[in-house]
Amino acid sequence: MSLPHAILTALVEKPSSGLELTRRFDRSIGYFWSATHQQIYRELGKLEAEGYIRALPSAQPARGQKKSYEVLPAGRTELARWTAAAQEPKPQRDVLLLRLRAAAVVGTEGIEADLRRHLDLHRRQLAEYEEIEKRDFPPGRDSDRDRIQHLVLRAGIELETFWTRWLSQAVEELADLPDGD
Repeated sequence: MSLPHAILTALVEKPSSGLELTRRFDRSIGYFWSATHQQIYRELGKLEAEGYIRALPSAQPARGQKKSYEVLPAGRTELARWTAAAQEPKPQRDVLLLRLRAAAVVGTEGIEADLRRHLDLHRRQLAEYEEIEKRDFPPGRDSDRDRIQHLVLRAGIELETFWTRWLSQAVEELADLPDGD
């Protein structure tokens, strides 16, 4: 049920078309909740059918013209209900960790190179998040909305910091094993 709520969040922030939502997901929400173009359009239709959003009236209705959507009061109420509801944390599932566990029993051939690749990817993501933080959250930008959005970004920074530190240690551990085992 989270994708509809991610879309409602984005539309409360700024009424948008499906294409604009897709671009916004690629630039912000997608860092922690990804969705394809098709998923977004499918959910827009469902949200509209449920009375949570509506297409904004167009000055010149034309076939194939992009629709922009806004959140209706029922959608805002649903988003507030969902935000306030308790939710249990999801158990950690990571295929890399499972593969590393398997390497302990079948051998580590090839896994060190993939750990290095993951380390590089996490370093790049960390640098991107830090650049976003520098650009979007300068000192003094501290409205309630800014502070909460910054909390989300800092969670991403902390997660990437964890992964870069842990992967660096994992690569060192594997390099210290005799004969790569």
